[in-house]
Amino acid sequence: MSLLFTPLDLDGLTVRNRLWVSPMCQYTATDGVPNDWHHVHLAQFASGGAGLVIAEASAVVPEGRITPEDTGIWNDAQRDAWQPIVAAIHARGAAAGIQLAHAGRKASTWSPLLDERGSVPAERGGWVTEAPSALAFDGYAEPAELTVPRIDDLVAAFGAAARRADEAGFDVLEVHGAHGYLIHEFLSPLSNQRSDEYGGTLENRARFLLRVVEAVRAAAPDRVIAVRFSATDWAEGGWGVEETATVAAWVAERGAAVIDISTGGLVAHQKITTGPGYQVPFAATVREGTGLLTTAVGEITDGPQAEQVLRDGLADAVMIGREWLRDPHFGLRAAGELNAPGAASLWPAQYARARRH
Repeated sequence: MSLLFTPLDLDGLTVRNRLWVSPMCQYTATDGVPNDWHHVHLAQFASGGAGLVIAEASAVVPEGRITPEDTGIWNDAQRDAWQPIVAAIHARGAAAGIQLAHAGRKASTWSPLLDERGSVPAERGGWVTEAPSALAFDGYAEPAELTVPRIDDLVAAFGAAARRADEAGFDVLEVHGAHGYLIHEFLSPLSNQRSDEYGGTLENRARFLLRVVEAVRAAAPDRVIAVRFSATDWAEGGWGVEETATVAAWVAERGAAVIDISTGGLVAHQKITTGPGYQVPFAATVREGTGLLTTAVGEITDGPQAEQVLRDGLADAVMIGREWLRDPHFGLRAAGELNAPGAASLWPAQYARARRH
């Protein structure tokens, strides 16, 4: 029996296996609206055997985009464009998720598909970014410090985005609290120097995230909520795995069913030691410390490696990014590598002639 290809219950949603697609930005949208590229990009992973396909970080307000080419979920046109994409994922047997996001001080940057780097100036389509404190990410423009009324507006924006995502048919709504974007900026003392109710103590620094999760739960009570954390800043004096475990328990109390563990992204001076499965131990620590359903990411590249993560009790599911880009049918390959029972059922009938018996 393969654990990787065993169904998993997420707060009432049964996902056919535990090999999932991480959100991966494509920098290909216009005015936040997904298009044919996103449709083919995401649907192919469902055809390839994924259990859950999560769409890229999608901004809850225009100012929350990482680049001007990011997708969004702040208006009804975007919702309507997501609907056929979700339907295509479902038609191929996978669950569909979307990452609700605000890039904070790392917004309004040039797409990595272009040659330019840094912040996009206003005359080229950029905007003034916003963050907990007026501290710039190295090489980027200084953000404006958020006022409390603006924080209230952003909490409401996450709720409105969750409602639209619900209407589009997404099964899983992931709150993006990682990689140095807005929620992570509130959590880490390296980027949050506020002295009001949103800064200082851990409870205060977590307040914005907790309010966001409550707003998402209220707006989409029947959907699965996930929260992605960067479990460490990889920098002295920054956010760490123990704080992650504490706040993970708090978001679970407010309705989150899945804790998605990644790392890094907050500061340019981070010192990361990479390698196969290098982020998995952080997921294991959070899972052990909280008992919550936890996913792991980080240089997981084949079926046996992913299977071992689950067999060792380090996570409940694996999120994979680059390997799906290399091989959109990675799930079919991994099932074959593991001789998983029922692997044949993952294959689309149109592709059955290619399956090795």
